[in-house]
Amino acid sequence: MDFKQFLVVLRRRWLSVLLIVALALGVSAAITFTRTPMYESKAQVLLTVDVRDTTDAYAANLAITQRAATYAQIAKSTELADLIIKAGGFDMSPEKLASRIAAEVVEGTSLIELKIQDENAREAQKIANVTVAEFADYIQNLEQVTGADNTVLVKKTDEATYNPSQVSPTVLLNLVVAGLIGLLLGIGLAVTRELLDRTIRTADHVGELTESPVLASIGFDNDIRSAPLLTDLGGFAARTEAFRLLRTNLQFIDLDHQPRCLVISSAVPGEGKTMTSTNLAVALAQTGRNTLIIDADLRRPRVATTLGLDPAIGLTTALVGKTEIHDAIQVHEASGLHVLASGAKPPNPTEILQSKITHDLIRRLRSSYDMVIIDAPPLLPVADASVLAKLADGVIIVVRHAKTTKDQVNEAINRLNQVGARLYGVVVNMVAKRAVGSYYYYYYEETAPTGRGKGSSGGRRRA
Repeated sequence: MDFKQFLVVLRRRWLSVLLIVALALGVSAAITFTRTPMYESKAQVLLTVDVRDTTDAYAANLAITQRAATYAQIAKSTELADLIIKAGGFDMSPEKLASRIAAEVVEGTSLIELKIQDENAREAQKIANVTVAEFADYIQNLEQVTGADNTVLVKKTDEATYNPSQVSPTVLLNLVVAGLIGLLLGIGLAVTRELLDRTIRTADHVGELTESPVLASIGFDNDIRSAPLLTDLGGFAARTEAFRLLRTNLQFIDLDHQPRCLVISSAVPGEGKTMTSTNLAVALAQTGRNTLIIDADLRRPRVATTLGLDPAIGLTTALVGKTEIHDAIQVHEASGLHVLASGAKPPNPTEILQSKITHDLIRRLRSSYDMVIIDAPPLLPVADASVLAKLADGVIIVVRHAKTTKDQVNEAINRLNQVGARLYGVVVNMVAKRAVGSYYYYYYEETAPTGRGKGSSGGRRRA
């Protein structure tokens, strides 16, 4: 993943990163503001050496250096803490007091700095003064017991300090650290999700699976239920422009052999293939081309109802001889599109689509129209689309942005390859407005007033 891709990931998943940061800040704030404020008092003691032999100055200095670090550790012992509690009458255990004492040697000196923390600033100062006194006596007694040649003496340099400002918890520092940790975790989670994400999001994802191009991307539209057709939209609507782009790109699929029959399918249900095939057919019909759309999804037919036509009479009724084919074809008056609905649902859709009479009918229809669009079932659940793909010039697969997986698309392409069908290209559907990717088609905002088209209506085409 290069830097540009990294920025794309952050832009795409900024909300999850922000939520992780907010969560980290919330946890930090909860911990910080529920902890008891602590105050600190500081005191220093000076270590000197009682040199008995003035010629041994070097050994005296070495003694201070060696013993200072040891005595700094003794200052935090529970034994000394017990003496401090008894001397000052403090109400706490030696272990608790020892945990509140910090001692360290001031670099380059023979000073030991003592730091004592408590819930009360004055109490911390009081404990610090008692600690210095008891520490000095404790070291003096220890020196007498050891009987060292050069005795180390402990002197208090000044009184313990009083600091009315709390030193713990540090609100600003805690929040800053939590924010940085949350940011790193959020970015890490975003990158991990991106690396594990198998859905189709960019043109590169499609390119990993097939050499066929992305013919168009259709943006997600909240008005799709109330205005599903291009005839319901204005001429400058984003969805209208997307299907114009798709219609234009079809002209460049094969310059030597212009396609006259297309199967439009998807890998799995719910990708929007019926809405895509219907609106593509409408877009072709609006240019004056003699266009027919066949609803060959005999399991879940939706073309006729989408266009506001009668779904009961269509392909299956013509195949069984209940009606003539020219009587079964209806016209969508708003666009001039000819529609062959599915008709009654049969119990054996695949067998019907495989039959010779169906093949002959489709061949006859494609010779009568400039373009025939076949809305087929999804490729993976059933074999219907593979059967129809052999009758058409080529297939267009509709994938849903950020939902259809690479594995699903790859398997759908394999199904087409097994029957020798040609994949013309891919249409990416329901693309989020904020999605970023090299294949996305950016539309101009609508600049002219548009009106809703008249409601869909139609009647039978008479010979």
